[in-house]
Amino acid sequence: MKIFNHIGIPTNEVKQGEIHLIHLKMYVTDHKKSPNGIQWMRFEDDAPYPELVLTIPHIAFEVDDLAKAIEGQKVIIEPNSPSEGLIVAFIEDCGAPVEFMQYDKHLRKK
Repeated sequence: MKIFNHIGIPTNEVKQGEIHLIHLKMYVTDHKKSPNGIQWMRFEDDAPYPELVLTIPHIAFEVDDLAKAIEGQKVIIEPNSPSEGLIVAFIEDCGAPVEFMQYDKHLRKK
């Protein structure tokens, strides 16, 4: 099952309240503070992401089984853990980036 989590929008502008994710070479706003799940993403110049992710908004879904969600898909960012209890991966679908997120069952929001 896929559940909408957020939409990530790349920007070059500094946004109020953005969080610096040093290990990911990017800044993000907290999508949980947006009533519609908007997350602004600003990347450092040497951020190691595909051009598609750096320039095109992505939609993110929570999934129960990340491996199953990306099976047979065009994976553009391999599974990784941006924070404790979370594994994510990006695929390309119809020329757009899509993020799949698998939370540790104990951390999954209700």
